[in-house]
Amino acid sequence: MIKKKNIKNNNVVNFPSKTSSIEKEIEAIIFAAAEPLDIETIESKISKKVNVEKYLEKLKDEYSLRGINLVCISKKWSFRTSPVLSNLMSQEKTVEKKLSKAAVETLAIIVYHQPVTRAEIEEIRGVAFGTNTLEILMELNWVKPGGRKDVPGKPIQYITTENFLSHFNLQKLSDLPTVDELGAAGLIDSTSVDNAIFGTGKFYKEKQDDKKDDIYSNIDEMLSGTLSEEDNK
Repeated sequence: MIKKKNIKNNNVVNFPSKTSSIEKEIEAIIFAAAEPLDIETIESKISKKVNVEKYLEKLKDEYSLRGINLVCISKKWSFRTSPVLSNLMSQEKTVEKKLSKAAVETLAIIVYHQPVTRAEIEEIRGVAFGTNTLEILMELNWVKPGGRKDVPGKPIQYITTENFLSHFNLQKLSDLPTVDELGAAGLIDSTSVDNAIFGTGKFYKEKQDDKKDDIYSNIDEMLSGTLSEEDNK
């Protein structure tokens, strides 16, 4: 019995695409890695010098409709379960622990105001730190020391980590919602948010870069408003 070839209406034979040896090497390297890899690391491990980014983008497209996706977060590449199949993973038994209100507020301040010192966080919140608040965020690897501030005493400054971006599936800090966006979604009262929480650190600088692309026409609007005393406690 002769098998018929699969021919499209335009008479073009639909042959499956082949995977090159370099693509296979890149696949294997990323699959075997214990953590996401940047392009330089991948380049150092493959057998010959090629445009790795081009191959990564091709593989990303090929995996986009599969159960496993190739994703890039914070310029590092890794394989992840497709979001549409996340419900299948719910069979795993997990124990969830909610962050305390103090930890959530502290994380939010660091995210939008980094780099920021412990004293500055306490000043913004209006209350002193509880026990292990910062330590919990550091254990989760969402926050880390980011150098020392050039003032008397040289206090440690805190910033978010790449793991924070990875956990919340963010490419960069400026992908986070602004005050106006949170207010429009009904998650906060944007008229009563302290502009200190959305400070002038790394987040603000990234927003300034985005402004050049006309994503935000007026950065000052993002920084307006005041928080009630009750919300700070």
